[in-house]
Amino acid sequence: MIVKKINVQSMSEEQLQDTISFEAEQYIPFDISDVNLDFQILGENENNPNQMNVLLVAAKKEMVNDYVNLTQMAGLTPCIIDVDAFALQNIYEYNYTPAADENIALIDIGASKTSLNILKGSASVFMRDVSLGCGQINQKISSLIDCSIEEAEQIKFGNQSEKITAGDLSDIISSVVSDWCTEIRRALDFFYSTYPDDQIKKIVLSGGGGNIKEFRQLLSVETSAEVVTINPFEGLHIDDNRFDVEFLKRISPQASICMGLATRKVDDK
Repeated sequence: MIVKKINVQSMSEEQLQDTISFEAEQYIPFDISDVNLDFQILGENENNPNQMNVLLVAAKKEMVNDYVNLTQMAGLTPCIIDVDAFALQNIYEYNYTPAADENIALIDIGASKTSLNILKGSASVFMRDVSLGCGQINQKISSLIDCSIEEAEQIKFGNQSEKITAGDLSDIISSVVSDWCTEIRRALDFFYSTYPDDQIKKIVLSGGGGNIKEFRQLLSVETSAEVVTINPFEGLHIDDNRFDVEFLKRISPQASICMGLATRKVDDK
């Protein structure tokens, strides 16, 4: 998956639809016939009124087909395929109202991938994925006490086990979240090299890593930013008689991307 902001000559959306394959070829390191392309016109280029900024998304057809086939095997008919970082952005904007000049970093810590999306107001200005995630903690626990990944997952979530001491578990978590913070700081440094006048004062976490208190605290120190965990249900009315509010609170970081997908409609751009 490639997400990139590009500059093209100003034209209508219909004209760009006809020429996007040609425009994209110079940015895509694959055969253009092997990818699905989509785009969103962001507006006039700040430095050249004859050009416009366009957000380009390219995904290998093989990957898209795998998702489509899996969905159809489950008896469902897929109507929209979205980028997880954009789904997270949509649910964030649904529940919160960022200031137009505010820089916010949305960071999703999944099982094997961490996604970073920096917003300036409601515009995405920088995106990056790194191959780090909560699965690292499970792997280290499993290696230390020779248990299954499933058992390691339960231990990570606080289930007591005589196989591992609280100190060993704390050391594992500290080591992993330290690696996360290092990679996130590197990505932010790259952002600052591109936008030296912009300061990120708030980081919003989602995914399983958003529940790890030590990670939130260390990331705040490392980045000099306020670090909070997203609540994708913030702007929704929750019927206490139908839903377990405590359960929703507990799983809210992991529910963020699917809630963002749920905000989409058929024929959405």
